[in-house]
Amino acid sequence: MKLTGRCYCGETRYEIEGDPVLQAQCHCRECQYISGGAPNTFMMFPREGFRYVQGAPKDFTRSDLETPVTRQFCPTCGTHMTTQLSRAPLTVIKVGTLDEPSVFSPTMAIFACDRQPFHQVAEGLAVFDKRPG
Repeated sequence: MKLTGRCYCGETRYEIEGDPVLQAQCHCRECQYISGGAPNTFMMFPREGFRYVQGAPKDFTRSDLETPVTRQFCPTCGTHMTTQLSRAPLTVIKVGTLDEPSVFSPTMAIFACDRQPFHQVAEGLAVFDKRPG
């Protein structure tokens, strides 16, 4: 699978090749902050298949966490495009930044323990209070 994506203003673009390791929605409080309140819809890929092809993101990594992630944003418009995991060589793509977001097919909802009453979970999705096993 080869996918492309970009930020809202189009200044920063990426390509990703490979098959997704996970497609899900996350309801954790951290994702709610990043998304503006909604669950975060994402696809996770092996890092070696990901690259920026135009522009360069701004990185943000919290210094108060033992195993923080690095969130990558467009430096111009602020679109959160990816998250780089510190504990595994994986890139998390924010579905809304894909040029063809219709390829997203979630299999689960995670961190349902933080789910808000207005969050929707599609019928048939596996739901986990935290991360699955």
